[in-house]
Amino acid sequence: MATHKSAEKRDRQSINRRERNVGAKSAIKTKVKSVLAAVEGKSKENSENALKAAIPAIAKAGVKGVIHKKNASRKISRLTKKVNAL
Repeated sequence: MATHKSAEKRDRQSINRRERNVGAKSAIKTKVKSVLAAVEGKSKENSENALKAAIPAIAKAGVKGVIHKKNASRKISRLTKKVNAL
């Protein structure tokens, strides 16, 4: 356990960041799954709508540092490729 005042603050901050990151990652996974489900259903319109909802969430997570920027870019690219293949 932290004993210095600054270490205690750092501990509180890391807990808050972890909770925020876990929630953001979960939201991304849910949106990616919805895009993939729409692609498997071969519904062009539904998959495009799901992709439009997923791209901003993934990009924001990349900018905020929840996931790496290149990881976010790769996810967006792969999802877009799958939707465009329909």
